[in-house]
Amino acid sequence: MNTILKAGLLAVFAATPALADEGSTVYDYDGTFDDAKFSVESAIVGEGLVIDYVSHVGEMLNRTGADVGSDMKLFEEADIFVFCSAVVSRKAMEADPMNIAHCPYGIFVAEREGKVMVGYRNYPEGPMQEVQALLDGIVKEAIGE
Repeated sequence: MNTILKAGLLAVFAATPALADEGSTVYDYDGTFDDAKFSVESAIVGEGLVIDYVSHVGEMLNRTGADVGSDMKLFEEADIFVFCSAVVSRKAMEADPMNIAHCPYGIFVAEREGKVMVGYRNYPEGPMQEVQALLDGIVKEAIGE
């Protein structure tokens, strides 16, 4: 790939949320991990939603690395806020009861190599896009957009 094309692609991606892969949407957070966690929690609760569980994935990965034969540190810290929306979930499942497979929803906060990020899993086209819009709104609120 030539240098001009690479530079052009880099400019396009710099102006949009960083995509970890096609399966998730990730935004950079300008602040500390703890501040990002507080912002995400506040944005979820601000939508009138209840956080069912906070999964401390980063702690688990750091604690169990040696047990599975790895010395790679994936995250300094990483948590996932797990919750659901009765209104949005009902709409999605009335359209297709098998959308239950996508519930509950999660927003993650992670710190890796000194960078803090906030994101969520992408959902399929159709009724689940309303869920994705909800998650994107919550994340944008949390990161101050």
